[in-house]
Amino acid sequence: MIWLIGVGGSLGAATRFLLGKFINKKVQRFSLFPTGTWVINITGSFLLGFIANLHLTHQIHDSLWFLLGVGFCGAYTTFSTFGYETITLIGSGKIKIAIIYVTTSVFLGGISATIGLII
Repeated sequence: MIWLIGVGGSLGAATRFLLGKFINKKVQRFSLFPTGTWVINITGSFLLGFIANLHLTHQIHDSLWFLLGVGFCGAYTTFSTFGYETITLIGSGKIKIAIIYVTTSVFLGGISATIGLII
């Protein structure tokens, strides 16, 4: 099963990198907010909630859970980048943006995971 997690993680990390770059390039001129990581973590929370529901209700096999839930979503979402961007905002004196970033990330991530779990 570990190889499924590795394959899923590789795909999740690559997706995060490419999507984050794309989003940041599109909004960079308009935002001081770390939009790429924010969107990725919220969509990843939704996806993980959705996949977790499928797994908990036995609609998908354990191997698909390891591939998509543990591997892909685990690498697609990124707490370390979230932490780094938060301290970077604080270090740049953008305290208000950092507070908005942390608050909305945690709140909307939790709401998104819940919605994914319910759907």
